[in-house]
Amino acid sequence: MQVTKPTDDALVSACRRGDEAAWERLVARYQRLIYSIPRRAGLDEFAASDVFQNVFASLVARLDSIEQPERLHAWLVTAAKRETWRLIFRQRASGESYENLDSEQRDWPEFRDEAPLPEEELLRLEKEHRIRTAVISLDERCRDLVTLLFYCSEPPPYSEIASALGIPEGSIGPTRARCLKKLMRLLKDEGI
Repeated sequence: MQVTKPTDDALVSACRRGDEAAWERLVARYQRLIYSIPRRAGLDEFAASDVFQNVFASLVARLDSIEQPERLHAWLVTAAKRETWRLIFRQRASGESYENLDSEQRDWPEFRDEAPLPEEELLRLEKEHRIRTAVISLDERCRDLVTLLFYCSEPPPYSEIASALGIPEGSIGPTRARCLKKLMRLLKDEGI
């Protein structure tokens, strides 16, 4: 039996009703992501904790005004990046106001690590898994064709594909189109 996780929309609704368990789940779901953003920008653990606290304090303050709870992930990432930038600017300014900084100091900081955030990587892996599952659920002919066309580092020539599948070379294009339509329907059903 597969346990379904509540959506962000459901958690936000529960949090609005004062459900502490929903709030804990929401924080647990995003805490690593929020901490990783300032850390990747080069801030220390204490500064990352400040960013984390400020982002979630901001979320609490705005909880009732969030119009698209299903986009909470994007909102939190944006809030964490902005809070990180504010903290970096404050550190650079050494007590001066932002307006007194020269143009080089005012530039948005570059994130040192260009690798995907852990949450982004997890989402990518989940999406790849859903796609593989959809491909596997295709009928054998479509599954084999899609695998040969899209899962080989160098797709073989149509003549080899035709030989491997036992179909005329001229029917590969139309068969591919039908198979991709089936695959797109399966992916749409999966929400991809």
